[in-house]
Amino acid sequence: MKKECVTMLLAGGAGTRLGMLTKNLAKPAVPFGGRYRVIDFALSNCLNSGMNTVGVVTQYSPLVLHRHIGVGKAWGLDRLEDGLTILSPFTTCDGGCWYLGTADAIFKNCHFIDQYHPDYVLILSGDHIYQMDYNQILAQHKETEADVTIATMEVPWEETSRFGILNTTKNLRIYEFEEKPSQAKNNLASMGIYVFNWEVLKLFLEKDATKDHSDHDFGKDIIPAMLADELHLYAYVFEGYWKDVGTIQSYWEAHMDLLNPNSTTILEHGKWKNYSRDSYLAPQLIGENAVIRHSLISNGCIVDGTVEESVLFEKVQIHQHAIIHQSILHPNAQIGEHVLLDRVIVQENVTIPDHTKIAANEEEEPIVVSNENINSILLMR
Repeated sequence: MKKECVTMLLAGGAGTRLGMLTKNLAKPAVPFGGRYRVIDFALSNCLNSGMNTVGVVTQYSPLVLHRHIGVGKAWGLDRLEDGLTILSPFTTCDGGCWYLGTADAIFKNCHFIDQYHPDYVLILSGDHIYQMDYNQILAQHKETEADVTIATMEVPWEETSRFGILNTTKNLRIYEFEEKPSQAKNNLASMGIYVFNWEVLKLFLEKDATKDHSDHDFGKDIIPAMLADELHLYAYVFEGYWKDVGTIQSYWEAHMDLLNPNSTTILEHGKWKNYSRDSYLAPQLIGENAVIRHSLISNGCIVDGTVEESVLFEKVQIHQHAIIHQSILHPNAQIGEHVLLDRVIVQENVTIPDHTKIAANEEEEPIVVSNENINSILLMR
């Protein structure tokens, strides 16, 4: 079967900067926004963009992620001839082998891509929060006759060291790429979204695979090699909402963005909807003593305390006289009476005992509470 474009969704990252949130969970599987997981946004973009041939590349702690994705039914990707395919290293390599980097993950799945004889390959990260019509970047790629097009957006100058930074001409042709520079020349950052001419990319992947000292990474190896060979690389400038939720702080900030009435966020979707696995839970049960302000509360929650500027996932229970402020409570979190939580992320199935106070100062990173660290946290309070 011939497909013009095949999508490869990289979802194998460990997300070590998210600490306890990803200790036993792949970063794209982390809960987000009350009813979603992080990967839902890239998969929803594929559905809304009509990108129906998707390989999801997984590696680190993938069980929850695999169970969540299933056969891709929630995103209309449960198709017989193309649709969604999960590509783990233990099913794509003889005898099982780890992917060595982002480029290596694509290289070891060349056979999957080749079966569709595509002209282009769209490569995505599975751990960003955004809405994008991928047809627009593909259209620009064709119009400029590029070998590679990289989606970009301006980031705050103080965050440039977290990203690959692009330097371009006025017509957006890329002439320099700096991976996580200590002193960036501008703040135009790569979003980790690429369109490649497949035959060109395949050639560079094959060369890179033979290099012992390569990191086998797109930002560190493939893009610089293409620039050195004077290929045509262009930037596609994205102007919508986009968040790399790769740190505790950015994960918390993205949730606060959802609750900000003055900002347009990705949950105000209109015709461009976000999809996830269906939930058949009962509606919320709001008690007589409940006070709720500027919060997002999912189905199945029981609330009898005060909730301000917070996000509650399904089946959260908050007892009387508890106060929850600027916090994120994952599914089935149980909050006792007279509890105070301020700038706290409570993980799934955690019970916070009565009369507990946990608060992070504004200059501190939000506190993550799990079943593994709750006893040590309580001892310090």
